[in-house]
Amino acid sequence: QVQLVESGGGLVQAGGSLRLSCAASGRISNINAMGWYRQTPGKQRELVATISSDSSTNYADSVKGRFTISRDNAKNTVYLQMNSLKPEDTAVYYCNADVVVATIVPYEYAYWGQGTQVTVSS
Repeated sequence: QVQLVESGGGLVQAGGSLRLSCAASGRISNINAMGWYRQTPGKQRELVATISSDSSTNYADSVKGRFTISRDNAKNTVYLQMNSLKPEDTAVYYCNADVVVATIVPYEYAYWGQGTQVTVSS
């Protein structure tokens, strides 16, 4: 019903920057909270940043002051600007969106993207 497609991952040197994008498409009536999470092998997926429908934001302590989450509601897209990257930021980054699906009886469901690899070399 709904797809999330991420882009923007890659390899960057420590201190560099990357910008991730995640576009939602499909039967969308509305999108409430959106967010970014990351996961490394053998560890649980962890929250990086979230943004509400009114653009209130929340960040993990480890990324505060370095990462910025934003959204474009007209494009159903969420972004993550990552600056001053560190090797410990290396992970697969996943976007998440709480979507109100446009059906005869609308319902809310949390969708995930397929993940994009971010690798920061020292």
